[in-house]
Amino acid sequence: MSGIQRLSDPFYMAHGERLCESFHRLLGRPLITIASNVSAIRHLDEAPFALVSHGTGEDPVFNYGNQTALRLFEMDWGSFTSLPSRKSAEPVHRIEREQLLHQVSTKGFIDDYSGIRISSKGRRFSIKNGVVWNHIDSKGIVHGQAAMFDQWQYL
Repeated sequence: MSGIQRLSDPFYMAHGERLCESFHRLLGRPLITIASNVSAIRHLDEAPFALVSHGTGEDPVFNYGNQTALRLFEMDWGSFTSLPSRKSAEPVHRIEREQLLHQVSTKGFIDDYSGIRISSKGRRFSIKNGVVWNHIDSKGIVHGQAAMFDQWQYL
């Protein structure tokens, strides 16, 4: 799916709105400021921070990554959205990642996440002060989890 198709796809348009709404509901502040004539997903896709989300499956697969995240993980859309999210961390960091996701599931969010991730080309990077939250709609239906971070450094 091309960027243009993704930004006009009804699923992703609704997905962007839910990401913004759930972030605001849980953290009490907006994820982004949205111009009234532009969809949330367009703002999110072009944001200077990395934004990713995954679904609710047994081994959740990424279902969204904005342009910043795709560049950081060195992947195209098709590759990223077929990647189980656990594979964004090296095996030695996966237990830490599981503990993080359990904490988010219990509390609803954390806003001080720091950790190590790896790109598709093996470049390791550290994330600091990230926000990870449950992606829940206004009816309480869980759609997965999302993460946003604007501080990273290649190792």
